[in-house]
Amino acid sequence: MGTEQQRGAGLSFRLDTEVRALIATVVPDPAAQPVDEAWLIARLAELGFGGLHYLPTAGMLLLAKYNTGGTVTVKLAEQVDAGMHIAISPDGLAAHLDIVPAQGGAGVTREAVLAALTEQGIEQGILDEAIAAAIAAGSAQRVVVAIGRAPVHGSDGRFESLLPEVRSRVPRVDESGHTDYRDMGEILVVHPGDKLMLRHPATTGRDGVTLRGEPIPPKPGKDMMYSANLAGTTFAPENPDLLLAAISGQPVVVKGGMIVEPLYKVDEVGTASGNIDFDGSVVVHGEVGAGMTVRATGDIEVGGVVESATLEAGGSIVIKGGAIGSLGRKSGAEHRIKCGGCFTAAFAQQAAIEAGDSIFIDDVAMQCELTAHNHIRVGNQKRGHIIGGKAQATLSITAKVIGSPNRVATRLEIGVNPSMHKQLLEMAKDRDGKENQLLEISKLLDFAHKNPGKVRPEMIEKARTTAGALGEAIAAMREEQDVLTKKIELSLQSRVIAEQAIYEGAEVLMGNQRHRVVGEQGACAIGLTEHGLARMPLEDKA
Repeated sequence: MGTEQQRGAGLSFRLDTEVRALIATVVPDPAAQPVDEAWLIARLAELGFGGLHYLPTAGMLLLAKYNTGGTVTVKLAEQVDAGMHIAISPDGLAAHLDIVPAQGGAGVTREAVLAALTEQGIEQGILDEAIAAAIAAGSAQRVVVAIGRAPVHGSDGRFESLLPEVRSRVPRVDESGHTDYRDMGEILVVHPGDKLMLRHPATTGRDGVTLRGEPIPPKPGKDMMYSANLAGTTFAPENPDLLLAAISGQPVVVKGGMIVEPLYKVDEVGTASGNIDFDGSVVVHGEVGAGMTVRATGDIEVGGVVESATLEAGGSIVIKGGAIGSLGRKSGAEHRIKCGGCFTAAFAQQAAIEAGDSIFIDDVAMQCELTAHNHIRVGNQKRGHIIGGKAQATLSITAKVIGSPNRVATRLEIGVNPSMHKQLLEMAKDRDGKENQLLEISKLLDFAHKNPGKVRPEMIEKARTTAGALGEAIAAMREEQDVLTKKIELSLQSRVIAEQAIYEGAEVLMGNQRHRVVGEQGACAIGLTEHGLARMPLEDKA
């Protein structure tokens, strides 16, 4: 204890309030015991000087003199006030406060913060509670102490359908490549004067204001306009944004609005009715007999069974019974079913079916040729078997059970059809041609602007009209190219999905990759992996 008391003998400290510093003095004392920096710092804390800003260089000199019996007076520590900095974000909408803690000196005051804000030109949007909390904490790092008013950007224009369950001719694949199974339902019929669709114009938005009071203009929304010549429709006299039915028929959502297609209804199609070729949609309440043909520019809906008949639709086809084709038969012509949208049926047997969107079959697809641009799904409420034949889809083929225990050959092709790459190249070439035309017209208009009177007015007007049409066409082509490119990218994640089982005899192809199923496999997905086309757990499906 005596030795501890002798440590520090001859060492004294004095706080000089004028220079705001701690002065340490060493006077030689024969009884003094050596000390180190740790002891010195602890001693300062005991004396109530621990919060001051310690000066290491002065401390080293002090210790050297003390431990060697020398004499010295040094400034060992000093009082340092808290530091403060205000930074404004690049968009001018937020002010950030940084506080460096005080070391024995004065802390930051509210008045100092407000003065710093005023100096920066900030007198509005000040957050008093945030300032008080930062001051109470004694330190702060990028604390928001003032905010401006961000602009409210305009919302894009949109079309609101005023009808339930309207069929669409717009592709329904989302960004993940998924298309939900759904019953296409009955064809909806509208009559003259019925409300179809309401256009909501784009909004301009609301100005924002920076912390310095400078206005921030909003981004206006992108407007949507009805397409020209929406067949079977008219506009409400009192409201040009309200689309009405002009005829009785089936409403169909198309790009740029909605059309109403004439609707042809017949009890059944056979020798008594003859073949049907209709500009619009067709509803067959009963069956379509063998050898008959039904063609429609819109949708086709059949309440019964289609047997060895030809169906062609610009839209979707719904067969509430089933489709029985003539594939594999020795006699008779081959009959095909083809549509630009989705195909839906209860079952299909020996049928050749092609859909521009997706194919949905509830029960069984037996010895069929199925081709869909997006998805094929067999199985909803019923068995969901694909047995034999060939199925080809860009994004996915899904069934509860694929193949059969007796090893029936079942060929499944996924991924991009080579024609899609060819189509993309042709679209790029066509777009380049139109962009070159637009460039030449732009040169003409630029020349006319710089040389008034040298180009006839009618030629200028024609050039402007052509330029506008070309611009719209190029924008539409660019959008189509983006959709096709995205589909090609999604196709690399294509899957064949067996939700319950897949049997030997099933063969999956993707480009030049091939996977043959061996034995009976349980629920699984088959797709492209780092090891090529291979089986994977169902949880890994895209």
